[in-house]
Amino acid sequence: MNSVARAVNIEDLRRLAKRRLPRVVFDYIDGGSGAEVTMRENCRVFETVTFRARNAVARMECHLQTTVLGTPLALPFLFAPVGSSRMFFPRGECVAAEEAGKAGTIYTLSTLSGCALEDVKAAATGPVWYQLYLLGGREAAISAIARARSAGYRALAVTIDTAVAGQRERDLRNGASELVSGNLWRMLPHVPQLLARPRWLLDFWRDGGMMKFPNVIIPGEGVMAYEDVAAALERSTVSWDDMGWIRDAWRGPIVIKGALSGEDARRALDVGAEAIVVSNHGGRQLDSVSSTLRALPEVVEAVGGRAEVLLDGGIRRGSDVVKALCLGARAVLIGRAYAYGLGAGGGAGVARAIEILRSDIVRTLRLLGCLDVTALDRSYVEF
Repeated sequence: MNSVARAVNIEDLRRLAKRRLPRVVFDYIDGGSGAEVTMRENCRVFETVTFRARNAVARMECHLQTTVLGTPLALPFLFAPVGSSRMFFPRGECVAAEEAGKAGTIYTLSTLSGCALEDVKAAATGPVWYQLYLLGGREAAISAIARARSAGYRALAVTIDTAVAGQRERDLRNGASELVSGNLWRMLPHVPQLLARPRWLLDFWRDGGMMKFPNVIIPGEGVMAYEDVAAALERSTVSWDDMGWIRDAWRGPIVIKGALSGEDARRALDVGAEAIVVSNHGGRQLDSVSSTLRALPEVVEAVGGRAEVLLDGGIRRGSDVVKALCLGARAVLIGRAYAYGLGAGGGAGVARAIEILRSDIVRTLRLLGCLDVTALDRSYVEF
């Protein structure tokens, strides 16, 4: 039995990913912004929620099925967009999309992916969403939207929390921008961390070496070259005023990702969002903002059933999923949980992450005395 198969929880997969990946790549997954207060709080806040179990409930089959934007899901969690997944494992986005589909859930592809959106859709065995940054300007975004619509993506997720990039101190220490600069003298001090992971390095070169951003076609320039993600995000700011032309170009369900307050939730409704993701970018943007679970009840109340509310950030256990559903989320998005699996062992690692969460959801529901995720409500928790 390989080490991925022996992983008991997501933290085990995290340790395996750290062992396989160069420090700069692992910290891209694992790190947050500033002092990483929000990133830690995203996880810690789940510990403050206690269950109110109902015992002596007849043992019956658990039902994990739900729907999101009319799409039936076998599990109450989706895959969040995680940029540069091709750096974690060869064809990383395609591999993750395939595993998500096998599990009966949605995969969300990041604009900052290393695989073309058409290739990811072809590899996917289930529904896919496309996450939009305005990289390359409006014309490049409209082109990507048209490609996603033509390829059969089900929804467009617009991220609204990247006015500038967060201060990601691990990336600065690891020389992330230097390593993608193309300048040998700037790169050289940071190369040993890559050489320390020869198996990853061999996989990296076999997969084509330094990836590009094939879903960003810049007019007059072509495919956008890979660069420091922080610099790229600073040029991709979206405003509420942009939502009109984005909706006109997409002509399908819009998901607003990055709301942490009732005010932003209402603005999202005003621009026609069908779903809202309570998100702080995994603690990678503004540090010391609210954890997503703490913000969830306010957003749910503001939305008032006029759109579906989802949550991402801090999900490491199936019990975390259940707590979020009890507090009003229709489903949750997982990011680092599956990214650790991908970095640890490719498709097998992603599949193991899914099974760890799925089995823990089932166990939690049985012990809680609620056998259907759609029946969960606030009466099952204290917060």
